[in-house]
Amino acid sequence: MRSLHIAATGMHAQQLNVEVISNNIANVTTTGFKRRRAEFHDLLYQDHRRVGSPSTDDNTIVPTGVQVGLGVKAAAVYRIHEQGNFIQTNNDFDVAVQGEGFINIQLPNGETAYTRAGNFGLNNQGEIVTNDGFLVDPGMTVPENAVDVEINSAGEVLISLDGQVDPQNIGQIQMSTFINEAGLQAIGDNLYLESPASGAAIGGVPGDPGFGTVLQGFLESSNVNVVSEITSLITAQRTYEMNSQVIQASDEMMRTVSNIR
Repeated sequence: MRSLHIAATGMHAQQLNVEVISNNIANVTTTGFKRRRAEFHDLLYQDHRRVGSPSTDDNTIVPTGVQVGLGVKAAAVYRIHEQGNFIQTNNDFDVAVQGEGFINIQLPNGETAYTRAGNFGLNNQGEIVTNDGFLVDPGMTVPENAVDVEINSAGEVLISLDGQVDPQNIGQIQMSTFINEAGLQAIGDNLYLESPASGAAIGGVPGDPGFGTVLQGFLESSNVNVVSEITSLITAQRTYEMNSQVIQASDEMMRTVSNIR
């Protein structure tokens, strides 16, 4: 019976759905996290009576035909780049991106990664880095004698030195946008890499046309809505149960047939 295999594909699909939802919920407090959504396609159809085929010698056309679907398959896990809420931290090296774009990060292997998580700090050399010690592009060093650090909305890092009136510019945060943000390759640690699906990075600085600005002393929270995720989780669980009931019903029908004497 095809229903056994069809229901099995439904259970596999809802298992993936629950895994995606659980990852969203697990990252509800992850800075800059973007929630995912599982998407599915129906499988091929078997034609028992082809649509539009002639039913008589007078070319009478079958209006609908008989097509039996073979189940469901995973099509994609789509990332939703919706703006998260802002959380005030009052940390001089925390920045939130307000609008479009990703902050450029220099990886140790020379590649450029991209992030929305602006929880930065200083390493032992005074360079502005991520939590993993990766340099914020371009490498900017805060001297030991700096008494104040300001990051304006254009991403310029300004320091005040003791005895000097005018602040000193030590660099400007670089950003990138992409034609297809959902096509970026997530590598963990709040980082993304460019991929053929995302298109080439379009470079710029905060405040340029098409780029957001940065907000010092704030972080962008995860855009996961817990209520929506719990609702989706309940729906996925009930759908999984219904598919299992289809398998049970098919098994009972096959048992009935096997018991015929």
